[in-house]
Amino acid sequence: MKFVQYTLLSGMLITALLMAAMPAAAGKIQRQLTAESTLEQVMRRGVLRVGMDTFLPWAMKDKEGKLVGFEIDVARRLAADMGVKVEFVPTKWAGIIPALLTGKFDVVIGGMGIQTKRALKVNFTIPYDYSGMGIVAHKKKAAGFTSLEDFNSADVEIACKLGTTAATAARKYLPKAGLRLFDDEAQAYQELRNGNVHAVVGSAPRPAYEALKYPDTMFLPLDSNFTKEPIGFAVRKGDFDTLTFFNNWITIVEHEGWLNERHHYWFGTREWADLVE
Repeated sequence: MKFVQYTLLSGMLITALLMAAMPAAAGKIQRQLTAESTLEQVMRRGVLRVGMDTFLPWAMKDKEGKLVGFEIDVARRLAADMGVKVEFVPTKWAGIIPALLTGKFDVVIGGMGIQTKRALKVNFTIPYDYSGMGIVAHKKKAAGFTSLEDFNSADVEIACKLGTTAATAARKYLPKAGLRLFDDEAQAYQELRNGNVHAVVGSAPRPAYEALKYPDTMFLPLDSNFTKEPIGFAVRKGDFDTLTFFNNWITIVEHEGWLNERHHYWFGTREWADLVE
């Protein structure tokens, strides 16, 4: 009987000790996770490293070689609100997610569409903007084309930037057409100006800008964009604190009206054109 009582008391004591230790252990794990978060590393470093690539008017170089554009404004405002500096890390779009995963920068802020396949590799914030795919065509090579189906033919060639949602959209909506992929978006549009392809599929509003800039050789065959996609920041998986902070920041500046104001400037006007042309 005494042995049973002793065993029970010992078991109760061990249970009590374990229960007492659990909050301390949980607290230690929480502190470790917080210390290892990208957010804490940025704050200690004093620099937010942003992965991006050039897309008009998301991110471009002005006449002096400085980066300007909607994404550049977003990243600079984010860093300023965090009280840190911003460092842009230009990266080829096709390799930007692997570069994020290997720690070459802290976050992708580059007009990245939120897609299921991408979300298997990275975590996305809530959308801070929306984009869509447009198509701009060569006046002679695509004369009389007025629908997507007109371009969905084996004798039609479409140019896109490698690794972008534009390329994904072209494969989905124009599966019969030939697809030519370029590392640089400007190369795709140059091919169109030279008459080497029938059209370029690209993120709005650049197709419309190109048609306005080169009215003698280009036109918009469709009345509107043929897709709509949410745009988010991309961060490495397993970093809840960083993702939550970015989501909160997006909510704050969206309700301020700041995101709409910057979107209108870069996408709704051409007031900035003299900076880059």
